[in-house]
Amino acid sequence: MSKTFSLDLWRTARFPAFWLSLTIVLILTTLFSLIVGRYAVPITHVIGILFSPFSGIDPYWTSVEQRVVELIRLPRIILALVAGAGLAISGAALQGVFRNPLVGPQIIGVSSGAAFGGALGILLSESSLLIISLAFIFGMAAIMIVYFISRMNGRAPILMLVLSGVVTGAFFMALVSLVKFVADPDDKLPAIVFWLMGSFASASYDKVTLVAIPVTIASAVIYFLRFRINVLSLGDEEAKSLGIGVEQTRWIILVCVALVSAAVVSAAGIIGWVGLVIPHVARMMVGPDHRVLLPASALIGAIYLILVDNFARASIAAEIPLGIITAIIGAPIFAILLRRTQAKGWQND
Repeated sequence: MSKTFSLDLWRTARFPAFWLSLTIVLILTTLFSLIVGRYAVPITHVIGILFSPFSGIDPYWTSVEQRVVELIRLPRIILALVAGAGLAISGAALQGVFRNPLVGPQIIGVSSGAAFGGALGILLSESSLLIISLAFIFGMAAIMIVYFISRMNGRAPILMLVLSGVVTGAFFMALVSLVKFVADPDDKLPAIVFWLMGSFASASYDKVTLVAIPVTIASAVIYFLRFRINVLSLGDEEAKSLGIGVEQTRWIILVCVALVSAAVVSAAGIIGWVGLVIPHVARMMVGPDHRVLLPASALIGAIYLILVDNFARASIAAEIPLGIITAIIGAPIFAILLRRTQAKGWQND
């Protein structure tokens, strides 16, 4: 979709219909997710359960259905929604500030660093606060390593950025393997392995709060900087000429992305490719303007991850790890992007 068409769409009455459509799809996806599963709940019962605190109607559903909806599926859906939105916004912001389409939290090593921190936290203690703290620290360490390696010559071409991310990710995944090697095979090791593959199976309202607060704050900061991201996407020189603090803005974005990745990884393990693929889908719909790209990415990311989680928990008896599904979907798309970018000579967008 061309920039001109995107701007024309933004100025017409049709564009509010786009946001309304996405919102309706998100609501319908949420309702569908509350219904489907190994224990099916009729939609009339789901609606009654959701509105019972406000309506005061007599229950016409069973107590089991109420527990399934309120205590199992609803926190899981909210967690998937928050994680999908946060990862998608992070990917869109990174692609803007680095001016290339191949950047995402996983590609540049943030997820691997956060995974090591989280695995180390599980090894030392199962405290959620310790896990998210270590995930943030090592996620930030990973993104700093990638940034400095890729900027050694004063600029970060796509090839250097991707290779730096691969090297950093491999290093931290080696540390993850070391943690698994020393972990108790009867206690800590199964918890670490299952957690690393990605899952919302252990979702609870406490985890929702733990993830939603940092993701919401970081996403709000990124959205507040949407105008600066637009300018940075034009190039450092243009940004400096307009009075934008290039390095300062870039570091703020990096810290926010590390916070989002750490929060998501600490609660659900590694969920890759969302931050890479979803911004491209949103960009095809609304164009490159981050004023609309960021919220569009958030909505599409939330819908996508809720649907993926539905497939993971309802397709077969044994739940499929989320990381497997997102990788199967995301890897081919990433390969296509690599070929297109290589044809341009590995230059910054």
